[in-house]
Amino acid sequence: MKFLLFSFISLSIMAQAQQKRPRELGIKIGVMKPGTNNAITDVGGVKVGQMSLIEGEKIRTGVTAIIPHEGNLFQEKVPAAIFIANGFGKLAGISQVQELGNIETPIILTNTLSVPTAADAVIDYTLAQKGNERVRSVNPVVGETNDSFLNDITGRHVKKEDVLRAIEIAMPGKVEEGNVGAGTGTICFAWKGGIGTASRVLPSKSGGYTVGVLVQTNFGGVLQINGVPVGEELKQYFMNDQLNDPADGSCMIVVATDAPLTSRNLERLAKRAIFGLAKTGGIASNGSGDYVIAFSTAKQLRVPHSNPTKFYEATELRNDDVSPLFLAAIEATEEAIINSMFAAQTTKGANGIIQALPVDKVLELSKKYNKLK
Repeated sequence: MKFLLFSFISLSIMAQAQQKRPRELGIKIGVMKPGTNNAITDVGGVKVGQMSLIEGEKIRTGVTAIIPHEGNLFQEKVPAAIFIANGFGKLAGISQVQELGNIETPIILTNTLSVPTAADAVIDYTLAQKGNERVRSVNPVVGETNDSFLNDITGRHVKKEDVLRAIEIAMPGKVEEGNVGAGTGTICFAWKGGIGTASRVLPSKSGGYTVGVLVQTNFGGVLQINGVPVGEELKQYFMNDQLNDPADGSCMIVVATDAPLTSRNLERLAKRAIFGLAKTGGIASNGSGDYVIAFSTAKQLRVPHSNPTKFYEATELRNDDVSPLFLAAIEATEEAIINSMFAAQTTKGANGIIQALPVDKVLELSKKYNKLK
């Protein structure tokens, strides 16, 4: 029997299912203020839906859907950009986003071999929306990581209905983290990875804008948590003789902001998110596909599919004022990655067991390095 875990799971069950977040335990990453939920959904209008597929001993996978705004995305596209830190991946839809500078569908994250299925589902979703009856071209954006150690990936168990359901149940507010959705079967720094999210709110004198990040963590390197050399201290890191870990697997990073940025500055923002990954000790190894998808929800910058005029007028933030957003993206990405690991649980899957991050030891090390507040 297949168990499907939905994003509308009650908050009380959610609280029991995952560890406390690092901030609740005294690990404060960065200097900027998080949003209300410390999640990508702190950016107004953004919703997240997740489906987790768990069956028997071998199926550990799922789908995470990020919806940039509540309207018809094809008819009101959002400015967007994609940055590739390392291109060993199967991100669908990248060339049109790079060419035209916008996204016209929900963003889907899943496993490597389910990208075509997810893309097909997104096309179905888009064509079925009211107002899209005459649409003849759709650019689905689907990212992935390879969860084949814990998941029977060649079984291709993600179905179109799973993707459509993730889109359907997407909601604002709190976002479940860890072993959920596209993070159900992922591994990070040889511990259990998963879905993580975080946000930052700029001071009012810097515009008061919000930057939110969601990650699917499945990569390796030498783990650092808020500057504490956790991987080295616990003898679990890439190139350690006791750990034959290739550090491969990939990381998908989705950055949302309500700041008025066009694709040019969104690409610059996406590049900074990789700095956040680097601060956790990730190395973007040969076999790790590390991608950042960034978009703006600013209504004045939305791109109408049908426009009666020949001109596109946009008011965007000037270059001199984007630096606070860069810091926000770095901090939120770093914290989202760590959040994904704190929430993840020990998992037995297709090829063995992956242990959860030993949070108690991390807290001891944080205290040792005077990083626990």
